[in-house]
Amino acid sequence: MDGADAYDEHLSAEMPWTEVVTTLEALGWTPCGTGDWAYAFRSPSGRLAARISPFDPAGRYSAMLYRAAAHTRQVPVLVDHRVLEGGSDLTVMEYLRPVSVAEGATFHRSIAGREPAVAALAAHIDTVHARGAREQPWWGPLDDNPANVLRGADGRLVVADLFFADGPALYATVRDDPDRIVRDYPEHLRRHMTELPLGSSGGWPDGDAERMRHGLAAADRRLRG
Repeated sequence: MDGADAYDEHLSAEMPWTEVVTTLEALGWTPCGTGDWAYAFRSPSGRLAARISPFDPAGRYSAMLYRAAAHTRQVPVLVDHRVLEGGSDLTVMEYLRPVSVAEGATFHRSIAGREPAVAALAAHIDTVHARGAREQPWWGPLDDNPANVLRGADGRLVVADLFFADGPALYATVRDDPDRIVRDYPEHLRRHMTELPLGSSGGWPDGDAERMRHGLAAADRRLRG
């Protein structure tokens, strides 16, 4: 790691995700994207990217895939992954650039078709995705968004962020049946689940996040008896 990108000694396990963001920005990491689930930052050298999500049950499975499939060179180079305070998620990896929609869609079709060039990658994806389906209560299908295909500085194509929780169903249940959610996710793993940026969806409706927080807190009290 370039010395200009060093961050580890400045982070602690007790930091909420907002403080991790503040710390990275103070160290010279700059915002480079916001999605529905996470914020992205580019390192001072430009070689690394950090993805910070207030709540992402799929984060550790993405990291799992990046480690298992590293030998294919068709996934991002993973530098660090850690679960933050309250179940938030930090992933640090190589910085990647977007490709065209057509190129991304073609790469996804190659994976779906188990073409020889990506057969090993596809097998790893299947294994990790199946594990997520066994372990996670709100697991979604594979995300074949062409934007998930990117290009490394060395020119190779990689695929990222294939796994996700079924957000619409999950958050509809937060609103309608919070007692189910507090049984599915212990409080220490969902403390910040109403703090997602929703950068692609236009943000939370007025008062929605606050109502969900109140509903979850009441459900937690009922669960404790």
